[in-house]
Amino acid sequence: MTTEAVTKTTPPAVPAGARRSLGARLAELVSGGLVRVFLIVVGLFWLVPTIGLLLSSLRSPQDMAANGWWTVFTKPSQLTFDSYSKLLENGDITHSLLNTALITVPATVLVVVVGSLAGYAFAWMEFPGRDWWFLAVVGLLVVPVQVALIPIAELFGKLGLFGSILGVVLFHTGYGLPFAVFLLRNFFAEIPRELLEAARLDGAGELRLFTRVVMPLGGPAIASLGIFQFLWVWNDMLVALVFTKSGTQPITVALQTQVRQFGNNVDVLAPGAFISMVIPLAVFFAFQRQFVSGVMAGAVK
Repeated sequence: MTTEAVTKTTPPAVPAGARRSLGARLAELVSGGLVRVFLIVVGLFWLVPTIGLLLSSLRSPQDMAANGWWTVFTKPSQLTFDSYSKLLENGDITHSLLNTALITVPATVLVVVVGSLAGYAFAWMEFPGRDWWFLAVVGLLVVPVQVALIPIAELFGKLGLFGSILGVVLFHTGYGLPFAVFLLRNFFAEIPRELLEAARLDGAGELRLFTRVVMPLGGPAIASLGIFQFLWVWNDMLVALVFTKSGTQPITVALQTQVRQFGNNVDVLAPGAFISMVIPLAVFFAFQRQFVSGVMAGAVK
């Protein structure tokens, strides 16, 4: 009986020399080299604006006015670093780059540190109303930034923070924390409870447990959060337009001001825009492995 049942339910084996169907061959072709070629072409098209901006930043204003950047491939003598020399001599652009770093680095560090502590507390510490507080934090994710611009601008004006770098840092920190707490709490909650209990039996307190066990295990998620926050703050212009003044403007606002005041100032705008873009790209590629690990964290149990 058992042998007959197995014989009836087991599909017949495909002979080694049997011809596959057209659908199977097309599926293999699509899943193989054809998809790779398509993705390479899409990637090259995606890089065209970046390559064009780089080559434009290496050309003189006269060459840019005369023809397109693609003529560099036939006339490589157009390439020069004079635009970058003029950029370093432009005090507004260089000062704005420093302001961008002074805004982005503290806003990223504060969000990572405070978000990690809060995420650990929501995941593994018992306190009254923990779940309700976490739901409130999740609810803040849907609040658009435009809603808080005017009220916080009035508050910063009363506190003397309006127009300062500290005010912009506090604003970005406040709006980055809900996502940070939500992301890290869900990641920390997947850490095996037995591991934490073993550390507690060895005499580890909450602070030591957080720094010696949770933080090393949460490295990929923390790196992903840091990359997200860094990119958001570095590329922000809306908050900077509202909360900064002429001496505290980041690079995004400084470039917009250059376009408005000097419409033909391409020899400064092109290298400034490329530097503004290449720095976050360098940060992303430097932590790419941790970013991918953090994004895939929790996908497989």
